[in-house]
Amino acid sequence: MRAFTYERARTPAEAAAAVAGRPGAKFIAGGTNLLDLMKLEIETPEHLVDVQDLRLDRIEDTEEGGLRIGTLVTNTALASHPRVRRDYGVLTKAIVAGASGQLRNKATTGGNLLQRTRCPYFYDTDQACNKREPGTGCSAIGGFARQLAVVGVSESCIATYPGDMAVAMRVLDAVVETVTPRGETRSLAISELHRLPGDAPHKDVNLEPGELITAVTLPRPIGGTHSYHKVRDRSSYAFALVSVAAVLQPDGSGRVAFGGVAHKPWRMEAAESAMPDGASAVADRVFADARPQPDNAFKVTLAKRTLAAAISESRA
Repeated sequence: MRAFTYERARTPAEAAAAVAGRPGAKFIAGGTNLLDLMKLEIETPEHLVDVQDLRLDRIEDTEEGGLRIGTLVTNTALASHPRVRRDYGVLTKAIVAGASGQLRNKATTGGNLLQRTRCPYFYDTDQACNKREPGTGCSAIGGFARQLAVVGVSESCIATYPGDMAVAMRVLDAVVETVTPRGETRSLAISELHRLPGDAPHKDVNLEPGELITAVTLPRPIGGTHSYHKVRDRSSYAFALVSVAAVLQPDGSGRVAFGGVAHKPWRMEAAESAMPDGASAVADRVFADARPQPDNAFKVTLAKRTLAAAISESRA
């Protein structure tokens, strides 16, 4: 790990300004992803701004009947919150499907949203990776791609977004709140937070340098049956080959988002009108433009079958 300097911020605006004002600076809170990357020298920040003292660790009801989740709320606290378990069950199920109990005790809501890909070529500094080192190429294309993306890919990158929580938040239409380095606040739909790789895969999110996530707001509950199905190579502590976050209503309508298939949580609202016609009708639309590699083409079929399982469970 390379040497770095460190400070503790006192306010969100101060933290944002501190990161924006110093090249190579980064925020740190739980550190469950960043510290691993620093040990491997994939991330080499020259300065860390600790945001753990910002008192952004509360879960509060909103006037609209929703829920506002502070960015420092741990994954364990969020998954076990009574209202989340009662009204946003897909979120609880997604969170407990990820990582380990120890990691969930430390990982924060904001950090979870910003975790980086687990593409093996991103982690291997002897391999070309446009995400780790722009302009060097993508060894994953034509390489071992079993875990990697099948939709939304580019000629520069086929990495996947690895998280579970964000997939559930995508199906719930969450909104992300931030503060900019100028002290301004803004809100953006979670659908706009994560980017597709395009020709700049090193940029994971649509945040400006130093912009700090302060909270995530969930709209009022939508009812229905909530489920999260995660298919992986081992039964725990593994990232999704395919995951499905679904909220299904008694009349057969519903929402669905997929994880493990793209550079961002993948949801196509236009395809959800086909939900009453079954999983194949939905998945055929969602993956119509899929561009898989030879060894991950199975993900398209797997996604369809996983959605079928979620629909079957909701009707049981």
